[in-house]
Amino acid sequence: MSQTLTRTIVAPNHQPTAPRYRSKAARVVFGIPYWVFTTALAVIFLYPLIWTGVSSVSPMAGTSQTDGWGFGNYAALGEYQAGIWVYLGNSLFVSVLTVALTLFISLLGGYAFARFSFPGKNALFLLTLAILMVPYATLLIPLYVILNSVGLQNSLVGVALVITMFQLPFSMFMMRISFESIPREMDEAAMVDGCSSWGALWRVLLPAVKPGLVTVGLFAFLTAWNDFMAPLILINDTNRMTLPLAVANLRGQVQGVVDYGATEAGVVVLALPCILLFLILQRHYVRGFMSCLLYTSDAADDTPWVDL
Repeated sequence: MSQTLTRTIVAPNHQPTAPRYRSKAARVVFGIPYWVFTTALAVIFLYPLIWTGVSSVSPMAGTSQTDGWGFGNYAALGEYQAGIWVYLGNSLFVSVLTVALTLFISLLGGYAFARFSFPGKNALFLLTLAILMVPYATLLIPLYVILNSVGLQNSLVGVALVITMFQLPFSMFMMRISFESIPREMDEAAMVDGCSSWGALWRVLLPAVKPGLVTVGLFAFLTAWNDFMAPLILINDTNRMTLPLAVANLRGQVQGVVDYGATEAGVVVLALPCILLFLILQRHYVRGFMSCLLYTSDAADDTPWVDL
């Protein structure tokens, strides 16, 4: 019996450690291609941004910054026609209105698609997703005619409505998945405590779908802030141009000669809010995508979305 006990006690202290070292070595060896690939991708994506930022303040012939390093190109951008602050304000107005409309409509629509049953629910949802199949540019002329008939042509509100319409398919899809990833027991518990459907939505479900809302809002802001096609078609007044449209007009204002310095300054001004907003909301953005991804992978066989 003593030999058995000794063997039982000693055996754990004499386990071979070679496999552990081999596993560490394997992780290092197989991790090298991963780090090389991701580093190469980072360089490919970051190099144009860094080059644009450096070029916007470096001396360059034919630009507003020809002698030494400085912010002459930004000064030229700020003095163009109505001024950069007017165009920044126009872009900010369109972006904020687009985000507000997208969040409000997709929140209510996603909640309805996820929690209620009504005739033609899935058909209506697929019809909403079908907007993604129509090329963006082909609808701008019909939308221009419609907005002109209701007095919203050459209006920033009209631009925001158009961009919101094209954001709804992704936003509705995202919010439906976000709501369906939440157990229905939370709704039922809230209603047992006296909440109505609206009360359960605003008090219980809304905090739970916060990552999805952040993802939808971030996508809507980035799209509205950088959109060029809709303002180009719908806006005729130079004082109502958004910043991307103003930068595009600035680059060829003198006999068709491209002012690369002012253009690069405009690109930097356009990119900075997007980069800062993404860095601030990155945690919620990734969490929203991951929660929806995990839910769809688990419920792909159980959710009959395409049953009409």
